[in-house]
Formats: sequence, structure tokens, C-alpha cells
Amino acid sequence: MIQSQKHNLKFSLSIESLIEKFLYYLEYEKNNSPKTLENYSLWLNRFINYVWDIEVSKIKAMHILDYRMYLNSLNLSKKTINYHIVAIRSFLKFCLKNDIDCISPEKLELSKIPNREINYLLEEEVEQIMQAPLLSKKNDLKTKRDSAILWMLYGTGLRVSELIAVKRSQINPESKQFSVLGKWSKIRAIFLTKNAKEALIEYLQARTDDSDYLFISLSGNSMGKALSRNSVEEIVKNYANLAWIEKRVTPHTLRHSFATTLLKKWADIRAVQTLLGHSSITTTQIYTHVDDKYLKEVHDLLDS
Repeated sequence: MIQSQKHNLKFSLSIESLIEKFLYYLEYEKNNSPKTLENYSLWLNRFINYVWDIEVSKIKAMHILDYRMYLNSLNLSKKTINYHIVAIRSFLKFCLKNDIDCISPEKLELSKIPNREINYLLEEEVEQIMQAPLLSKKNDLKTKRDSAILWMLYGTGLRVSELIAVKRSQINPESKQFSVLGKWSKIRAIFLTKNAKEALIEYLQARTDDSDYLFISLSGNSMGKALSRNSVEEIVKNYANLAWIEKRVTPHTLRHSFATTLLKKWADIRAVQTLLGHSSITTTQIYTHVDDKYLKEVHDLLDS
């Protein structure tokens, strides 16, 4: 006679045990990206190390306040501290969803962050940086690769993390559209401008390797491997310097420039939100302040 095996359904309510289950939930049920899992693990394990292995039901508002003070003592920015609090709130929501008694996530307020200054390029500066690869002394393939990188960042609004993950198999050079797996593991349609498409075709036609990554390293031991985030940042920085652009220019500056240019041309903000892959319209609205500033400059022409 086969005896059915009884499973022990008792489980620990310690925060360490529950956070382990929460991270499993994010990975296998919510299908969050590896980067999201890495960040949540970092933020929540820091919290574990601070409160030790107490039961989640015993965590009170004063514990969270003390923890905020601790994070502040580490000289973390308000934005970074908010990330830690958001992670704890998400964890507490998970606990409540699974009928585990704990402090209400709504009691954990986020610090107010002042509107950040958006760094973007004027259209003439965009023209300057796009011409910069022609002034460089790099070999033909590197020049074409770098030109394609610049046009892709500006002409699509891609995040640098999305750009370096693109594979050649995702791209049809004759098409103006492809898809990427963006932030929060959401698939997003990407559209190429005429200049981005032409730069990409030139670059791909010059490639003779069999690497499936779209943008690869062309030097040293990393030859043929996917470009790193740091490499792309260095490429953008170098061409900004070559173009004599005085402001600090990063790949994200080109993404900002993509958004502000569209809004200056009266694009619908909801459409820009979708193109950027923002989950919330409030994130996209930071660009409307930039656009308002531009409109004021135009209006001031009446007084000139």
C-alpha cells in the first residue's frame, strides 16, 4: 500500500524567510528582469541586515524611521533611499496579499524629490555630435558602428541597457521597426528614423563577423563581444568632446533629446510615454517642463 507523503505546511514568518519567497515570486511569477531582481535583493537584504531576523508582523513604523536615518547616515541620496522604501513597500504588499499580518505599506511615505534638471541637446548640438564620427581617426568599421550607436540612441529613445542587449536577429535592416524587452520586462515597439536606419544598414553591411549582438567591441580581447554600458558611455562622451559640446553628454542625454525634440514638434505626450517605455505618465511629464521653457524662450522673441 502506497502511503501518501504529508508535507509540513508550517513556514517561518521571519522577514528573511519571507523576502526569499518574495524574490522567488518576482522572478517566477512576475517574470521581472535580472536587473530588477538584483536591485530588490540588494535593497531588501540591506534591510534584513539592519532589522535582523524578526517576524514581519513585529515591524513597526519606528523601525522604518530608524532605518531611514541609517540609510541617510550612509550618505545615500533621497532618490536612492526612496528605492529602498519602494522595495519594502512592494514586499509588504506581497505579505498582505498572502494573508500575512504586517504594517500597512501606505504608512511608508517617500521623500519628495525636487524636479531634476533635464540635460538635453539643442537641435544644432545634435547635428554636431552626429557629424563627429566623420572627424575621428578611427577605422571605417568603428566609425560606422559609432555613428549607428549615436543615431540609434537619439532616433529611437532607447535606454543604453536596451541598446546593448539588441541582437542582430531582432533587426530587419529594411524595416523601420523592431521590438525590445524593456524595463519591467515589457516588450516595446521601437521605430527607426531615416538617419538611424541608414547608419544601421551601413554598419551592418561593413560587418564580417558572426556575432549576433548588434553592437560589439572591435578591440582587444573583447573583440566580437557585446559592448558594455561603460563602453557606450565613453563613445558618446568622446564624440561630444570632439564636437566641442561643453555640457555633459551621456547616452541618457540623447534619450532626453529624443523626447524633448518630439514635444517641441507638438507630439502627444501619451505617444512619447509609449515610445520611451515609461510605465507612468508622471515620468514623461518632466519633459513638459523643458518644453514650457522652450515656449517661453520663443515667446521672449517678442521683446527682442
